[in-house]
Amino acid sequence: MENRHTEIREVIIQTYQKNGISTKNKSKKEIKSEQISQNKKSEKKTQSIKEVSPIRCGMLHELLWICGPCVIESEELVMEVAQKLCECREKYGLQLIFKASFDKANRSSIHSFRGPGLDKGLKILEKVKKEFGLLVTTDVHECHQVKAIAEVCEIIQIPAFLARQTDLLMEAGKTKCVVNVKKGQFMAPWDMKNVVSKLREVGQKRIMLTERGSTFGYGNLVNDMRSIPWMQDFHCPVIFDATHSVQTPGSQGTSTGGDRRMVPYLARAATAAGCDGIFLESHPNPDQAKSDGPNMLPLSQLATLFRQCSELRELYNSWQSASEKNSDNLSNKL
Repeated sequence: MENRHTEIREVIIQTYQKNGISTKNKSKKEIKSEQISQNKKSEKKTQSIKEVSPIRCGMLHELLWICGPCVIESEELVMEVAQKLCECREKYGLQLIFKASFDKANRSSIHSFRGPGLDKGLKILEKVKKEFGLLVTTDVHECHQVKAIAEVCEIIQIPAFLARQTDLLMEAGKTKCVVNVKKGQFMAPWDMKNVVSKLREVGQKRIMLTERGSTFGYGNLVNDMRSIPWMQDFHCPVIFDATHSVQTPGSQGTSTGGDRRMVPYLARAATAAGCDGIFLESHPNPDQAKSDGPNMLPLSQLATLFRQCSELRELYNSWQSASEKNSDNLSNKL
């Protein structure tokens, strides 16, 4: 710490000299005061820029997009979606992660389609990585799956229903992967601090949190955009799940319904509120999808939303830059 103080003091002195200002008449108290002020600014900057390398995600970075079909229906479908996402990535300069589930373990009905399973699913995701150069993610349901997933995926996703499962969190946290935990529909935003604590307990520092709606009565979800800055207070990037947020759980009897018309509205609102990324599921023909069709956007509608949210993010980042400058000016006046 003493070395850090000395370093900052030297920076202050060099700044004075560069601008032709003498430090001879500066008292030790004045130098010390400015040293503390500089130190606080340095700490503030470190905490406000949240990175989960190799992924850039956090204040003043571009949006991170986590996109793909809900479940791996077939290799052909996955490759079709990945191709379209790559085209959008190149056109709009997106930072994009490909997502698809190998198993939907919490389907409403025992007869619902679940996916190809762990081994086959991971092979398909690995093919996406090789052919399209995309980073990939998938969700984990049991501790024994973590090791295999970590060998293929850059991000391990913890489903909302399992957000409080200590053993699963800690097993995922021990890997070198980024861990993205979806906030349970039954949890308050501030309760996620305990989730973060569990991951940090095993040395995991690359953590993302995802807002995906809160239960509102029976069969409905609502979004409280305040949850975005509240969870960012834990010094983790916060992703907004725009498709699962429009679910109406169990509304179709043996499956979950939803209203995909609301996806663009919520995605734009969350971007304006300062989320660090958007989670978005898509399908060539959502009405024929085997899981979560009512919530997914058609591939044909992605480009417009990518463009709109990217423009909003640029505007938001400009607000943040101006806010920091105004804050620094106010500090100087005080």
